Amino acid sequence: MAVIGGGVMGASVAYHLAARGLRDVVVLDRGAGPGAGSTGRATGGYRAQYGTAVNVRLSLLARQKLLRFEDETGVDPDYLPAGYLWLATSAAELDALAAGRVIQHAEGLREAVEVSPDDIGRLNPAIRIDGIVGGAFCPSDGFIRPLRILEGYLAAAERLGARVEWGTEVTALRLDAGGRVTGADTTRGPLAVEMVVDAAGPWAAGIAAMAGVELPVTPLRRQIATTEPCDLLPADMPMTIWAGDGFHFRVRDGRVLLLWPTPGAVGRPFDDSVEPAWVDAVVAMAHARVPVLREAVVDRAGCWGGLYEMSPDKHAILGAAAACPNLYFINGSSGHGVMHAPALGQLLAEIVCDGRASTLDVACLHPSRFEAGNAIPAAGVL
Repeated sequence: MAVIGGGVMGASVAYHLAARGLRDVVVLDRGAGPGAGSTGRATGGYRAQYGTAVNVRLSLLARQKLLRFEDETGVDPDYLPAGYLWLATSAAELDALAAGRVIQHAEGLREAVEVSPDDIGRLNPAIRIDGIVGGAFCPSDGFIRPLRILEGYLAAAERLGARVEWGTEVTALRLDAGGRVTGADTTRGPLAVEMVVDAAGPWAAGIAAMAGVELPVTPLRRQIATTEPCDLLPADMPMTIWAGDGFHFRVRDGRVLLLWPTPGAVGRPFDDSVEPAWVDAVVAMAHARVPVLREAVVDRAGCWGGLYEMSPDKHAILGAAAACPNLYFINGSSGHGVMHAPALGQLLAEIVCDGRASTLDVACLHPSRFEAGNAIPAAGVL
């Protein structure tokens, strides 16, 4: 079994396959070492406040696994339940948050609640309440450490016999007459394989194309601005998000991270550079909405960008390719990859070993859903 991609998703798959007894698992990654791809660029949010049942279920399974992650792998993922605080500035946004909460409660996330402007002022006194009509809060949402999760899964997989080959790029997949993958050509030479997992993140479509399969995953740049270290906000402040435009901020390692989603670089889908004009815009938002941040100094050299792996309906693609049944996908999490990696890795291992996922029903995530016209409906702001 070859797992292409050594980020947190590939590491989770490798560990869960090895834990199921597969003893010939090899992870191939073109990077020089762990964290060179999207995992190392992630900001480390965790939430279960979603607007679709399958994403709530994935988050709840992931949370169960995060709580026992250290016992399972020997590494503390540093899960901090500081909460996610969503802010609405219109009745429509408030209604969208309420609709999501109905689904969350139905799936067992009972601690997710509606909050008033007064509640919001208590939960995060730093923000300006002007124009905010209410919001949503879940105290069990919070933060995780992406690189620790990656480290834990890679180390645990290797203890169980999996191999990781860094600096190894897959250049071609070889197929038999029946359309099954039989081998991979790499920069270190050819490799015979019985099965392949495409865990290549934003680059996954290129791997699928080597097998003649169209995978609808595209990269989307996300930029992150960071302040110099400061003590203007508490370390356990909740992730705070404006539902309307997606501006959000959090504290990590004594710095305030400022985020605001925008379209990727036009004509340059894999460009993860940071635009100075974007930094100016997000800092202006922060100054207007969080007045205390006017005292912070932005570390322009420390700002960074990363790539989401987007699917057409912004949900993960999980399972075997219809045209190539020994090629498995674990892609398209659309910004939710690190937080859902513990769950998705386990579920794909079940699909590979047993033919189906038994822990959760994830049939709606099957790769064939787009061609069949069964894309998951949009879920508003969540």
